[in-house]
Amino acid sequence: MTYEMAHRALPDLWATLAGADAVHGLYYLLMHGVFALWDGGPVALRLPSVLATAGAAAGVAALGRELAGPRAGLAAGVLFPLLPAVQRYAQEGRSYALVTALVVTQTWLLLRACTERAGRRRRTWWAGYVLLTVLSGLLHEFALLALPAHGIALPVSRAPRAVARAWGRAACGAAATVTPLVLLSLRQSEQVAWISVSLAGDIAGFLLPAAVGVAAAAVVRRGCAAPAPGPRLHTWALPLLVVPPALLLLASAVRPLYVDRYVLYSQAGLALLVGAALDRVSRPARARRALVPVLVAAAVPALWPVGTQLRDPHSRTDDAWAVGRAVAQASRPGDAVLFVPASRRVWTLSREPASYGAVDLALAASPRAGHTLYGTELPAPGIRSRMLRVSRIVVVHDPARDRREADGRERTKKATLRAHFTPCGERTVGAARIVVYERGSRC
Repeated sequence: MTYEMAHRALPDLWATLAGADAVHGLYYLLMHGVFALWDGGPVALRLPSVLATAGAAAGVAALGRELAGPRAGLAAGVLFPLLPAVQRYAQEGRSYALVTALVVTQTWLLLRACTERAGRRRRTWWAGYVLLTVLSGLLHEFALLALPAHGIALPVSRAPRAVARAWGRAACGAAATVTPLVLLSLRQSEQVAWISVSLAGDIAGFLLPAAVGVAAAAVVRRGCAAPAPGPRLHTWALPLLVVPPALLLLASAVRPLYVDRYVLYSQAGLALLVGAALDRVSRPARARRALVPVLVAAAVPALWPVGTQLRDPHSRTDDAWAVGRAVAQASRPGDAVLFVPASRRVWTLSREPASYGAVDLALAASPRAGHTLYGTELPAPGIRSRMLRVSRIVVVHDPARDRREADGRERTKKATLRAHFTPCGERTVGAARIVVYERGSRC
């Protein structure tokens, strides 16, 4: 989706965002500029995320150094890009790595504003904090969930009331600036209708890192013989780890919205806590000498399979390049291609059926021509009429989205296939099920 949207002309992109996907509008605009400078295909698509992850790792190291010392900062900065979720989105052509880098940097700026004496430099830190909060919110509005984490960290770390009041003004100003985008995206909420929250998957995926973070925080606190002056790491890192995903899960009780990548920046809190805990337990020289080889011996076999699997194309449930190739291989010149549901047309935007002689059967207007994400389809009777005029249809099906995006068009597609066509071949590529149907009762 990013690749296709970023290649649209600016007037077309603007017209599309007015009706859909406004939440990613700034990111598409940024990537439009990247491709204008260098149209490097998948490499150019993913390079900003790689660079942002490197910047976020440096920011995590700077935060750890500021809060717990240079060794804790180094451990946290090294650990952060090794976390599986961070590894995954470091290579995705989406905004999540960029948002993470901005949230980590704005957290560092807030910390500097809290510890700086009143004057011009403090005002500079506050201005930078507001600017980056607005930018991260415009890249993805759920970046604003970092604000409650910061709001909790300030009193817990015993920040002066003047600092808390200044933060309140900065947070309100930044949130007010992003509010128009939030209101616009609420009118486009049908785009997240596919989200469902799983007890076994999503909630467990939140509780496990939270439990590790709480345990690491306990190790860090036990290592402190007496309360240290100024901010302490666990009072900042634990809210960043727990609060944003917890708030998104609570909101999902009203409307399912929780997806872990929406709050990827919370992983910075986990890296900070575990890095500080490792620093704490390795303080004695003898323990430090023993700890390093043990950690290396444990980390390499644990992380190598994860890192290798994440870099394999089969790890992507939405590998559009692979789906597009598979659809092209299943199609013959003159065949019809049908998407069930229509939103799965996104899988072939980089290689449209017309490019290999097939016909997009239900399409009335292309995504660019209609200023939509997935194209405009014919009314149900028109789709049925076209289906009955062809002898072979390649159906690109996504069972996971089928139930959530069912409407009259989708029901007509399936009913016509059942009544007049026979499935003659099937292939699964990630989340896509590609089925070849032939007219009549036999293949």
